[in-house]
Amino acid sequence: MSLSRRSLLSLLAAAPVLTACGVGGSSSSGSGARRQVRVAYQNFADSTLLVKDQGVLEKALPDHEVTWTSFDSGASINTAFLGGAVDLAVIGSSPAATGLCPPLSIPYRIIELLNVIGDSEALVVRRASGVTDIKGLAGRKVAAPFSSTAHYSLLAAFEQAGVDPASVTLVDLEPQNIQAAWQRGDIDGAYVWTPVLGELQRDGVTLTDSARLAAAGKPTLTFTVARADFAEHNGEVVDKWLAATDDAIKKIKTDPRVVAEAVARQIGAGVDDALSQLRQNIYLDHAEQLSPEYFGTPEAPGKLAERLRTTAEFLHGQKKVESVPDLAAFRAALRAPRG
Repeated sequence: MSLSRRSLLSLLAAAPVLTACGVGGSSSSGSGARRQVRVAYQNFADSTLLVKDQGVLEKALPDHEVTWTSFDSGASINTAFLGGAVDLAVIGSSPAATGLCPPLSIPYRIIELLNVIGDSEALVVRRASGVTDIKGLAGRKVAAPFSSTAHYSLLAAFEQAGVDPASVTLVDLEPQNIQAAWQRGDIDGAYVWTPVLGELQRDGVTLTDSARLAAAGKPTLTFTVARADFAEHNGEVVDKWLAATDDAIKKIKTDPRVVAEAVARQIGAGVDDALSQLRQNIYLDHAEQLSPEYFGTPEAPGKLAERLRTTAEFLHGQKKVESVPDLAAFRAALRAPRG
């Protein structure tokens, strides 16, 4: 099942009923009932699709009922967290920073770094538009899923090129809707991720991508986040998840075709296409994530909290969040994996 922001609102309207039935939490009051683990994921190539495809979490937690729900963007996932409908989620650094800031102020913990986003996210314009650089987007219509890493990167690209976002008609669309709008000719360009990105690039021109923006000081990342109370009371589940994803991240490095085969099954792509998508990002296993560039150690915190706060400050400057908490709040949101 895939949930957009609009369909999610209907689901959350039923949340009180679902919770009363034991669906809304990670545990059940019935003595014979299996405990619930609700995972939000996104249909792009990454290590978690191997975990899902092979049922690793289900095998590691036989007394739990694991539910996987596909979401179209991080904004939809944040809405699900606000409704109490998610325990663990795959989410980008921009929506994660948004979630930690007012007005959302979602109480979740960032428990691992799944990847550093490279050219799997990019800004593409229709070749027939005649646009050859970012400055040429003034007066044009460009789509992105708002509050996503792609939206953050689009705004960063405008800033880098000296383009006033107000001079561009920005359209908030989920990836599948971006593809449909592109095919209809409703938009001139889009900043989006694979696999939709690959479809747009068939008859489009890539103006920039997230790898280039990262090199210019605007990196984007993909995380696993967990509800704070879930992480506190379900340490075994979190540990099993982290063990499974760490193994999957290592597998991308040692045997990427096996991961690509799983990804291909999950997103309905060819294996070679899935392999190409996997190669567009950078993967760090949990030991590597404890470096000074990322989580660091309790004694010597890394730069990850600062990067998140810098992202939040940028979003505040773009009027996407109300205010930015201090650095201590971002550090408190980090729960470093064990190496």
